[in-house]
Amino acid sequence: MNLVPAGARIEVVQRGGHGRVSVSVRVEGLAAGRAYGAHVHQGECGGDPAAAGGHYQHREDPVQPSMDPACANPESEAWLGFTTDAHGAGAASARQSRELRSGEARSVVLHGMPGGAGARIACFTVAFEPAAVESMPFGRVSVEPVPVKSPVHRGR
Repeated sequence: MNLVPAGARIEVVQRGGHGRVSVSVRVEGLAAGRAYGAHVHQGECGGDPAAAGGHYQHREDPVQPSMDPACANPESEAWLGFTTDAHGAGAASARQSRELRSGEARSVVLHGMPGGAGARIACFTVAFEPAAVESMPFGRVSVEPVPVKSPVHRGR
């Protein structure tokens, strides 16, 4: 089953300021009735599935990949898991009581499993800023999966 068909779309919205941040995702055109994991990652997307680096963490784990529950949890990371509806649409939001650090959050990665991680199936480079960003217009980032040796990634 193709979890991220060609033509799928994502919207990523960051709002914040005054020591708080909210990151929301909205997707269309994914596999219907399927649970996905999604997280803010440290690096930009690339052809290598590892290019996006680890999950962005407010409390950074010096050991990567992070398995320490004190660092790898929804309060330290932006967990954006969702389940798509019958039409392949879904949405999620994560709110944090602190802003993103400048230059340390650069992408949103979709994972094949909900929760802490799972196989990386798509990646979207996002221009996160430490202060509020109103919106990345819907459809500005499109998914056009391309085959690679590991799970599908395509950064824009």
